[in-house]
Amino acid sequence: LEDWRLPYVKYIITIIMDDCIFCKIVKGESPCYKVYEDENYLGLLDIFPASKGHVLLITKKHYRWVHDVENFEKYWGTALKVKKALEKAMSPKWIQYLTHGLIQHAHIHIIPRYDKVSASRVIPDQGRLTFTKKEFTEIAKKISSAF
Repeated sequence: LEDWRLPYVKYIITIIMDDCIFCKIVKGESPCYKVYEDENYLGLLDIFPASKGHVLLITKKHYRWVHDVENFEKYWGTALKVKKALEKAMSPKWIQYLTHGLIQHAHIHIIPRYDKVSASRVIPDQGRLTFTKKEFTEIAKKISSAF
């Protein structure tokens, strides 16, 4: 876009990113329960968890969709690293990955599941569990120490 519209496009992108909760978390403007961090990605507990230990793996750079993330393979490789720490820390029966884009910043849900696989319950109800700040902190510490 080498024309007159480029400044407007940059302005719109800036507005979107300024309102993005994940961008605010990456910048340190909003708190989170961090379980993993490297130069490109941040793993944090979902505050509306589908299960105990539900992690969101977000990109530090703003991308709208998971499939737009540069080095897609490295992103999913990092999700696998988080999955292994979740298995070690939380001892789930299985781990589930979900991407659906409801928040407009690329993120992978990494959900430890403690139930049997059931076709009627493949996607768990999200946001039904509640934990105190102390419980979230303890869960985050347990997972982060498993790396």
